[in-house]
Amino acid sequence: MDELPPDPARLRAILQYLDRQIADNETVGTYLRLQRDAVRKALDHTAPPQPRPRRANGHLPKGATGLPSFAPTAGGGQAAGFVVERQPSAVGREPVRIHVNDCSSAVNPLPVSAQDARAALLDPQVTACEFCRPDQELGMDLD
Repeated sequence: MDELPPDPARLRAILQYLDRQIADNETVGTYLRLQRDAVRKALDHTAPPQPRPRRANGHLPKGATGLPSFAPTAGGGQAAGFVVERQPSAVGREPVRIHVNDCSSAVNPLPVSAQDARAALLDPQVTACEFCRPDQELGMDLD
């Protein structure tokens, strides 16, 4: 841009052109931002949140949040051999612990299958009970 013309008439023409381009691009940028916001708002009101994608090893991608959902097992859970304990939290997400079915330290346990217990223990937000050691029972010593 060091080679601008020396005369004021051409400099004014260039300035007008540049001002017009800036104004046009601001208008397009503003329009696109408004459209983006409208689409986000419509999406929030119409679609339930999509489940977060998981990697092949069962872990959530870096920065993702959310704990696995646990469905009760058929037969009341006694045959499952494992239970999940959700620990209420005043703020933030609920910590979760997995226990062997007959662990006395589990409070309000929900029965889960061995497969669900194994998958949950791969999540860094889920811990194995340090007393009954369901990870060892499942053959996945996590220490």
